[in-house]
Amino acid sequence: MKVEGSYPFAAPRDLLWPMLQDPVVLANVLPGCEKLETVGENKFHGILKIKVGPVQGKFMGDVVMSDINDPESCTIAVDGKGAPGFVKGTGALRLEPDGDMTILHYNGDADVGGRLASVGQRMLETSANAIIRQSLEGLGQQVQARMMAEASGELNLDDLPPPPAPPSQTQFAVGVAKNLLEEYLAPEQRDNLVKAGLAALGVLFLASLIANWWANKIAQKVADKLKK
Repeated sequence: MKVEGSYPFAAPRDLLWPMLQDPVVLANVLPGCEKLETVGENKFHGILKIKVGPVQGKFMGDVVMSDINDPESCTIAVDGKGAPGFVKGTGALRLEPDGDMTILHYNGDADVGGRLASVGQRMLETSANAIIRQSLEGLGQQVQARMMAEASGELNLDDLPPPPAPPSQTQFAVGVAKNLLEEYLAPEQRDNLVKAGLAALGVLFLASLIANWWANKIAQKVADKLKK
């Protein structure tokens, strides 16, 4: 299973880098994360509950950061297992300054086994990309809250508003479905699919109106006969 992509943050690299190594911040943005704590230098232990297609369950595992080039890049190794199977892989993060923005580039390769592998590579990659994308979106919200607090001149981490809750399993499933549409369908095909869906709903609504009208007509005729 391979993942690769980039994500823009409206924040300087020096602010974003430490947040990527903060287990409290990461636990609040990872979909399904139930626990993430530091257990050693640049080493974290976590519990993640995920659902990929018909397979769901908890994973327990370790994340280790190495080859750290502060505040530019690092290598990440993941080793997790649970009832659904196991995941073991490595990846890399790189932060690229771009004016007032920072572009996060990521790539990784993982081996997946057990029941989790039965859903197929396409679904695995789509689900992994959905987890990454939703995590980065949540991180972006926390980055903006941190920047607003700094801009006010009253940065107190204890007084920051609580971070948004990580995506629920329903929200995660919607994200996976969205990614599948984006991967399988070209933009013009997606537009046609939406139009076809709206047309189908219109036809169903019209059919419902006609059926109700016809049922009312029959009921009225029956009532008239009973009166006679």
